[in-house]
Amino acid sequence: MSASENGTAMAPMDIDTSKPHPARLYDWYLGGKDNYPVDEELGRRLTAFAPVIPVMARMNRAFTHRATRWLAGQGIRQFLDIGTGIPTEPNLHQVAQTTVPDARVVYCDNDPVVLSHAQALLNGTPQGALGYVQADARETGRILAEAAEVLDFDRPVALSLNALLHFLSDEMGAYEVVERLTAALAPGSHLVISHLTPDFHPEEASQKVRDMYRANGLTLDMRDRDRFARFFDGFDLVAPGIVAAEDWHPELGEPVPGQESAHSGEYVAVARTS
Repeated sequence: MSASENGTAMAPMDIDTSKPHPARLYDWYLGGKDNYPVDEELGRRLTAFAPVIPVMARMNRAFTHRATRWLAGQGIRQFLDIGTGIPTEPNLHQVAQTTVPDARVVYCDNDPVVLSHAQALLNGTPQGALGYVQADARETGRILAEAAEVLDFDRPVALSLNALLHFLSDEMGAYEVVERLTAALAPGSHLVISHLTPDFHPEEASQKVRDMYRANGLTLDMRDRDRFARFFDGFDLVAPGIVAAEDWHPELGEPVPGQESAHSGEYVAVARTS
């Protein structure tokens, strides 16, 4: 179901606290409080092995802000953010609406904890419009149908899939998800992706992290550059192309504390439909 700024009721959902969830892990990395012991346990194990992970999470979020700011500056007025995560200000709509107050934004996530905070996500400008879809990223038909209550898919939309697709393996249909979503986009739309990669770290370290996720029932497919680039087939990459998160238009935001001695460990890119 969806929620909008008009106050659509949101049904409560059961929260599975038996295993970690990526949105709650991300919240823990960012210092949030909307996570459970199972999330904190895995988070502590991962950061004990790789203390840089919380900085990497902040670098990813900083890229999202810069990309949103850039897109709004290019005239994009509509945003579909899938894999939203638990609200941490500023949220995507706050960044967009600071530049274009009439921006329309739809968020989507499958964690009931995110749903419980949807009202915080739906507090925007009077000129704009906001919505929330509770769905798995693979439920593309449902996402597009409910997002269309807020967004006009006959006009350009920025589709953000940040820190999401590495949780979907090829066998889970990661490329097909992107194809189905982008097929609905009008000319002039943009695709924004950030994605963990093993290319910047020793293979044994990357494998250790993958194993720790797998042991907790989570998929983590850290794609190399060629596999990442496949998501943008048919799109025109905008400058500077496929780069590490910290190298994508750093002039559009403030550096993340600690990033000078860290690497984001992810590829990012923004591309435009023809």
